[in-house]
Amino acid sequence: MADLLLVGRVAKAHGIAGELAVDIHTDSPDERFAPGAVLSARLRDRSVRPVTVATVRAHSGRLLVRFDEVPDRTAAETMRGAQLLVDAADLPPSEDPDAFYDHELEGLAAVLADGTEVGTVREIARSPGAELLVISRPDGTESLVPFVREIVPEVDVRGGRVVLDPPEGLLS
Repeated sequence: MADLLLVGRVAKAHGIAGELAVDIHTDSPDERFAPGAVLSARLRDRSVRPVTVATVRAHSGRLLVRFDEVPDRTAAETMRGAQLLVDAADLPPSEDPDAFYDHELEGLAAVLADGTEVGTVREIARSPGAELLVISRPDGTESLVPFVREIVPEVDVRGGRVVLDPPEGLLS
């Protein structure tokens, strides 16, 4: 099966015309949610179906999206909680050497500059202030590491690792 990546999540139906309030999980919402874009919607029952963006507009930190396949409020209610996904193979390569897709970072080994293994990047968490690497530690705990150059000076996707230079106490 294709490697599907999360770009949004349906929070709720909005209004009576089938609009959906969507929480954004992509750095390129204008591209991913452009009218005519086709996404895969993974519904709460785990079924997946294609949806085509008809209209989109910003509203209170979310997007209000209408899909061709969701004509009214009743249909929109069935979409609540749906994950909106794109195929990783359809993403263009990044032209910025310091920009990475989440799926490129997830699963990388997290090591200190001296090679000491710290854990594995489980996911990228986004907060209003920063992006954080969620590191799964060998002891079963997790550490949140700010994804900034001062703390993560090297990302080697081909080599399968990120190098950390954490301030004292960050990983304890």
